[in-house]
Amino acid sequence: MATSKRFFLSLLILLVSACTRQAHTAPYINFSKVQSTPDSQATADPYTPPTRIPDQPIYTPTPNAPKPLPTLRTEDIIYTVLWGDTLKSIAYQYNLLPQHIIDSNQISNPSLIYSGQLLLLPAPEVRDPGPEFKIIPDSELVYSPYTVRFQIDSFISNQPGYLKDYQEEVDGELQTGSEIVQRISADYSVNPRLLIALIEYQSHWITTRREKDNPYPLNLNEAGREGLYQQLAWAANELNRGYYLWNVKGIGTWTLTDGINVPINATINSGTAGVQHLFSRLLPYQKWLNAVSEEGFSSTYTSLFGYPFDYTFTPLVPDGVTQPELQLPFEDGISWLFSGGPHGGWDTGSAWAALDFVPPPGEVGCSTSNEWVVASADGLVVRSDHGFVVQSLDGDPYGQTGWSILYIHIENRDRVAIGTLLRAGDRIGHPSCEGGISTGTHLHIARQYNGEWIPADQDIPFNMDGWISQGSGWPYQGSMVHGDQVIWAEKTVTDYNHIQR
Repeated sequence: MATSKRFFLSLLILLVSACTRQAHTAPYINFSKVQSTPDSQATADPYTPPTRIPDQPIYTPTPNAPKPLPTLRTEDIIYTVLWGDTLKSIAYQYNLLPQHIIDSNQISNPSLIYSGQLLLLPAPEVRDPGPEFKIIPDSELVYSPYTVRFQIDSFISNQPGYLKDYQEEVDGELQTGSEIVQRISADYSVNPRLLIALIEYQSHWITTRREKDNPYPLNLNEAGREGLYQQLAWAANELNRGYYLWNVKGIGTWTLTDGINVPINATINSGTAGVQHLFSRLLPYQKWLNAVSEEGFSSTYTSLFGYPFDYTFTPLVPDGVTQPELQLPFEDGISWLFSGGPHGGWDTGSAWAALDFVPPPGEVGCSTSNEWVVASADGLVVRSDHGFVVQSLDGDPYGQTGWSILYIHIENRDRVAIGTLLRAGDRIGHPSCEGGISTGTHLHIARQYNGEWIPADQDIPFNMDGWISQGSGWPYQGSMVHGDQVIWAEKTVTDYNHIQR
């Protein structure tokens, strides 16, 4: 009991000291009112990069042991089309362009493939392994502790380029360029410095003014991806995809926009893998080689923020980290449905960090629910907007440090306010379809540590009241196991997916 009181007293002190630090992008808390940079740092502050002597980096990208990677196939294969497949999804899975499949199978209408159809998938064209040059540390891809002191709005406002005056309507709300960067960073847990450098590299919106708005500032010329928000959302998702696939040794080659496949150099780090993957989705071979070289994107990043490896926060997830005690996120005696096993923490590119639960009576579709989502642990609410509630569990008011729990699709009605100190079991809000794309009212819950999405089916068990998540190798499938009890994820009401405290 004494420990709990000390915990909440420390949180209260932090809250009082931070209560006047509201960001320009409300309702986010701005924890960096006092600017701090690598050259003007207080050494006692663990969230600001260390001081360095000019031209003498503290951190250098050290060699990694070669990572075992999947090998690329070298022969043609026959593929049987499954329900839900598209030419694009098949091509992406097998390191091809859709046009390769169309040409090899003389397909006249790419929209009319059908389940059970046999397709010839030619062997991909392969070049030499990609470069070993390390572009950024892992902590500069993730929304990590060294972002705490970075003021997005202040940085963008002090630049001469077009972005500082940019505005766009997102979900019925007019947002500035800096607000969009902040929102994408928080949603996807991707570093805002990386997103800003990417905007500059692709469009020069940070340092140059444009007389005419470009609907594709990242040069992803794809229908439905117009505007900065959609462009950055796509980019953040692909950065995550490369990062987390590399973490689990789930990818061995990049497929570029001209169909050339480049085996990944086995000594790069996860942050570099994320950047290399993103540019593979945007560029043909020769332009990709330039972008991932020392003279490419890295040069742009350095011109804006300095040497990227000065921001190394390592390791993001140290060996031996264990999850704090968590309870199921609903009230005692109320039976919910376990509807989704391990899947993307946010969108499709992040680690499979999330689980889904549907409130009773388990109706299909987006209906209003009066059931309550409750806190899984003691902690401070550091975000409450756009369907998100984020709770910091480690005694500080930073969502990107230590353990955080994300509760997503929380309805605006009765949603807990930012800055609220919660005990485990306190009410957070009602499940809904708000926030992102949802086909039915439910709760999406996920974990992060130092900003990194923590998989729900790997080394750090997702344990709530002794119920432990297990995956089956496919998104949304899996089980919750409690001793000899097992329940299975199902999207409808069954005898096998009820769960309660």
